[in-house]
Amino acid sequence: MGVLVGKQVPDFTAAAVLGNGEIVDEYKLSEAIKGKKAVVFFYPLDFTFVCPSELIAFDNRFQAFQDRGVEVIAVSIDSQFTHSAWRNTPVNEGGIGQVKYTMVADVKHEICQAFDVEADAGVAFRGSFLIDEDGVVRHQVVNDLPLGRNVDEMLRMVDALAFHQEHGEVCPAGWQEGDKGMDASAQGVASYLSENSGKL
Repeated sequence: MGVLVGKQVPDFTAAAVLGNGEIVDEYKLSEAIKGKKAVVFFYPLDFTFVCPSELIAFDNRFQAFQDRGVEVIAVSIDSQFTHSAWRNTPVNEGGIGQVKYTMVADVKHEICQAFDVEADAGVAFRGSFLIDEDGVVRHQVVNDLPLGRNVDEMLRMVDALAFHQEHGEVCPAGWQEGDKGMDASAQGVASYLSENSGKL
């Protein structure tokens, strides 16, 4: 499994369903996220089991991502038409409803291969990538197919990255918005641990 952290995010152009329901033939990642943070997350298939819970979880927190200036983009190997059909299926019938973020159609599997998240079955693992304003991947996590991800953890990573960018300090284990950071020095770690080691 490849590690993209610290590298430029692989760019792509593909058909997609936008958050307003519009189907477009050419959605270009670099243009959509230029100068902004973004989360690109992969999932195996539309109309399956764990997947709708994750997509709804992202949608329920969509405003929280927007408030932080973060674009959210979902990717699977389904077509844009299947994405649209799933969006138009009510939640109580196994659909995801009118999610407010873009759903990209990776029908040729080129995107999941570029991000190195393609499973042996040909679908994508549950990969999540946090990208900064310069298009650099700053965080990634990849779950196996049966294991649903924690969307709140991605929000925590967004907050941690913003804190580091603003203050220059690093974020210790379990850091949450409002917590103290740590100066990246021997004195900084000693000072932090002397006050907080019992909470870790």
